[in-house]
Amino acid sequence: MRHPIVISAALMGTLALAACDQSGEAQVERALQDVNVVDETNLNDVMLTVADPNEAVNYFFRASTNDPGRIDLMRGLAKSLIRARRPAEAAAAWKDVVDHEDSTLNDQINYADALIRTNDWTAAEAALDAIPPTHETFKRYRLEAMVADSNEEWENADSFYETAVGLTTSPAGVLNNWGFSKLTRGDYSGAQRLFTDALRNDPDLFTAKNNLVLARGAQRNYDLPVIQMTQIERAQLLHTLALTAIKQNDLTIGRGLLREAIDTHPQHFEAAVRSLRALEDNVTN
Repeated sequence: MRHPIVISAALMGTLALAACDQSGEAQVERALQDVNVVDETNLNDVMLTVADPNEAVNYFFRASTNDPGRIDLMRGLAKSLIRARRPAEAAAAWKDVVDHEDSTLNDQINYADALIRTNDWTAAEAALDAIPPTHETFKRYRLEAMVADSNEEWENADSFYETAVGLTTSPAGVLNNWGFSKLTRGDYSGAQRLFTDALRNDPDLFTAKNNLVLARGAQRNYDLPVIQMTQIERAQLLHTLALTAIKQNDLTIGRGLLREAIDTHPQHFEAAVRSLRALEDNVTN
């Protein structure tokens, strides 16, 4: 009479063990999935920062092909194409992101940025116009300023640049862009002030150093500014100053600056040597 009870108990024990095994397997599977998500997130971050840009493009292209519709992978592909200096493909990739149901206004801004890199200013302006004015970010206003520059809407450009400067703790790059805008308008003293402000925020920004020399040279001030520079940078800035002088027909000053650039550079300064040779040949002829 007791045998059925024993069998039932054994059966129950077996079922319980099976249930425990299944539960354990499910927990392990969930844990592995969590680990995979963390690993993938870390890998995505690496690909977007330190990986070779073209390798990152291939990675995100494969990942988004294998898992279509995942907007994080689509963004990764678009960002990687920008890093790889493939703006036309990046613009198309950002358009796909913008068309996604989970896209954000920042995606629209990145789309406008990619369009600017392809020189499609009209489309970039339309993309920015589609963003509500209440969405105020540094990148949005920096791009708005660049579009205004392209349209020669100088007052709007100044307003956008000023707003962008106020929205970042690292304004050197946008101050340099603003200064270059002033330089193209012929406002050399205004450009000089902005390039100086850029270098005050980032003393290592060589583009601002070179632009500052251009602004001073345009005012026929052929002395190098008192700024932080390496010996190679000093030679390069002297070369820039020399070319500015020559362009303004101050040939004697230009020749002297070229020779000083050649003497200053710690290696052979081929560009300055060619410039000096061309100047002397033209003068001789």
